[in-house]
Amino acid sequence: MVLPNDKNTALAARYIRALVISTTLVSIGISSAAAKSSDSTLHFAKGAITSVVTGKLAPHIDEQWYRFDAASQQYAVINIAPLAGTPETANVGVLHMPDGTQDGTKGGIIYQGCLPKTGKYRLRIARNLMATHGKTAGYKVEVMILPKVASQSLCKPA
Repeated sequence: MVLPNDKNTALAARYIRALVISTTLVSIGISSAAAKSSDSTLHFAKGAITSVVTGKLAPHIDEQWYRFDAASQQYAVINIAPLAGTPETANVGVLHMPDGTQDGTKGGIIYQGCLPKTGKYRLRIARNLMATHGKTAGYKVEVMILPKVASQSLCKPA
């Protein structure tokens, strides 16, 4: 019987750990890319400062993602309201900024202020999991983003 060499065993264990870690990181990256590619784009008509979107979350769906581009120091207001004719409301909104920060709350105006960075913003609309009965949850979201020139007086440093 041949006993394994401790040095070779330790080396093999390090290789296996490195393989597991790299596989995990790759799968996280793929999941993140897939999530972003499934985002719905918020469209603003030419010259419009608002975009309104309505939607429904089926009983087995907890969230919907939207994306839009905006510039640093543009003033934005994002409001979530109930959608008539649906038994529940998806009233949780979280705005994910290009720099990785996020801001949001439940119901009503979920974000109001000057956008911090230029780039792609992601908006997560979700049901409140503490107050759901597993029915269809509707929502109406209005996103208003002022042009930079109109945002200047609102976004000037204090």
